[in-house]
Amino acid sequence: MQFSMTQKRKPSEAETAILKVLWQDEPCTVRNIHARISATKDVGYTTTLKQVQRLLDKGLLAREPGPGKSYLYRTTASEEETKTRLFDRFVETAFGNSVSDLVMHALGNGEPTEDEIREIRAFLNQIDQK
Repeated sequence: MQFSMTQKRKPSEAETAILKVLWQDEPCTVRNIHARISATKDVGYTTTLKQVQRLLDKGLLAREPGPGKSYLYRTTASEEETKTRLFDRFVETAFGNSVSDLVMHALGNGEPTEDEIREIRAFLNQIDQK
């Protein structure tokens, strides 16, 4: 079943970890995904399986028959598309679609270094030149 980008729901933190594994090396079986995640986090196989099933239900994964009785899973959107969609939703809900409010909030809550400020100015200059 193919979903449009607007039908897909936001992945949880655990689901995002699975997406990251797949963006690096797809397609994968649940066993492969679990091995990669459990190397850095204490998580049970059935928990990984449940998260994969949720991602499939959300339309963020597709599956195909794999070796034996297993399935191979792959993402339905690139990492860049997913990050853009999540970022756009965040800016819309948290900042009322105001990018300037987002930037001011980010800069106001942190203490950017001189190097970071130079990078930001260079980026803004690139935007101005377009």
